Amino acid sequence: MILDDIFLIQIIITIIFCAIFCFFDIRRGFLPNKLNYLFVAFGFSSNLILTIITGNLKFIIFSIISYSITYLITLMLWQLNVWGGGDVKLFASIASVIPFGIDSSFFNISPLLSFYPFSFTVMVNSILVSFPFLMALLIYLIMKNDAFDEDIEIFKGFLSYKGIKILIDSSFNKHINIKDLKEGMMINNFYFDSEYVKELIESNKKSNLKVFESDDGKSKYYFKTLTAGGITLKDMYLLKIMNAQQIISSQISIKLGFPYVPAILIGLIIAIFYGDLSMLILKNIIFVI
Repeated sequence: MILDDIFLIQIIITIIFCAIFCFFDIRRGFLPNKLNYLFVAFGFSSNLILTIITGNLKFIIFSIISYSITYLITLMLWQLNVWGGGDVKLFASIASVIPFGIDSSFFNISPLLSFYPFSFTVMVNSILVSFPFLMALLIYLIMKNDAFDEDIEIFKGFLSYKGIKILIDSSFNKHINIKDLKEGMMINNFYFDSEYVKELIESNKKSNLKVFESDDGKSKYYFKTLTAGGITLKDMYLLKIMNAQQIISSQISIKLGFPYVPAILIGLIIAIFYGDLSMLILKNIIFVI
């Protein structure tokens, strides 16, 4: 009985943490590191308590392994610009608390489990849940920005890879004043010729900006953010100082962010009560066939 009580506490605390992170993601656009550290500490300590009570090392060992694997996999996806650094830490934190699937008597449920860790089920669920919202947001932005009116070629080639890429890029980008930049914003290609600007950016060791040589025939260089983590605090101040000194222009293009934590929360709740959405969909397809 005491094990079920601890499992229940782990689930409730995980949902509460994700709900709090939703607030930060929607209202402030970032996830506090200190809160994430507290979440991970709860995950390891609660599973250590389970190990002490049962005398079974699997709880703490699986917690550490699940956290490590989830962090490494999501970190690679972060480097591919799939999602932000805060989302990586959140998935790993969930893995530290609930390394196994949910199958406990207090809910009187048996969610459909997959062969991969529980955190990956949350990940898959969140992707499937967020897809309709992303499509709706894309359609809204297309209509708002009159993308088809600006370039009829986009409409003609809408079903082609190139047309869809142009459409997404034009819809999820926005021009703002550099003075309005905030930490975590993702910067698109900013073209320039100054060697001094190149030197300033490259001398910033804790930077998420990288300078590349341009091949557009108009400018020598361009810089952009390397990952979905966006610009660092130092990057933000550097760009604002360069703009104040009129070294660079006032306008800059950024990628519009999408608050992903609500999808993670929904994916978590679905994983707890129903299981893995991809397995459920596959099961229904097989049943129909």
